[in-house]
Amino acid sequence: MKSYTLDEAEDLLIGKKGTKEREEYEFELKLELIGDMIKTARKKRKLTQEQLGDLVGVKKAQISRLENSTGNVTFETVMKIFNALGAKLNLRLQI
Repeated sequence: MKSYTLDEAEDLLIGKKGTKEREEYEFELKLELIGDMIKTARKKRKLTQEQLGDLVGVKKAQISRLENSTGNVTFETVMKIFNALGAKLNLRLQI
């Protein structure tokens, strides 16, 4: 049985870097990570989705969709959520 590195397995199963399939996968993964971070921070602050939505000015359903990576969200909303949670967001741009 042949062994594969993680990079080789990703290339085979998802697509090579730069392909549409790989870009979509990585984008979805990042959305999922953001949702997980929001959910973790919300729970640490002992807030319900409804309470967080009230702080941000959005409905509970939007918080739920964001935490579960099932809907579109704007960067502005993400920033409002992190601000309401008292959380810092660090961005790193690589070119």
